[in-house]
Amino acid sequence: MIDEQKNTVVLSKEILQEIDTWVEKYPPDQKQSAVLFALTLVQEKHGGWLTEALMDAVADYLGMPRVAVYEVATFYSMYDLKPVGRHKIHVCNNISCMLRNSDEVIQHLENKLDIKVGQTTADGKFTLKTAECLAACANAPMMQIDKTYYEDLTKEKIDKILEQFD
Repeated sequence: MIDEQKNTVVLSKEILQEIDTWVEKYPPDQKQSAVLFALTLVQEKHGGWLTEALMDAVADYLGMPRVAVYEVATFYSMYDLKPVGRHKIHVCNNISCMLRNSDEVIQHLENKLDIKVGQTTADGKFTLKTAECLAACANAPMMQIDKTYYEDLTKEKIDKILEQFD
């Protein structure tokens, strides 16, 4: 929702209530500690990416300098600052996955989806990203689509997985 008089984003009552559940977990003078959860929630509720106005709204609500929220949002790869596809694919490229051919997984996805890492398919269905580590080393190579992990990947397995998405 946008406040037309101030031309700023106003977070919904529901979002603020959810943020407050996390704020309550910290001492009153440290409510900014809920910034990771707040940004994740706001991103999920607003199309999968964060605008400057949304980050400003989080900063204002948590009583933080806006630049501090920008620093968090640009440091962590889980936040997106531009529009993304309906489904985000993260391919692990850390050492365990790399040794088990994650580069081939990435190449297969790039070819199959006709995009490069960091891009979104023309139909807006998928955005392809890499992740430094997704903590599934025992079953490398692996990828995460939205919130679901897919492990022990092969080209055939990837193709079947992608068929499941609208």
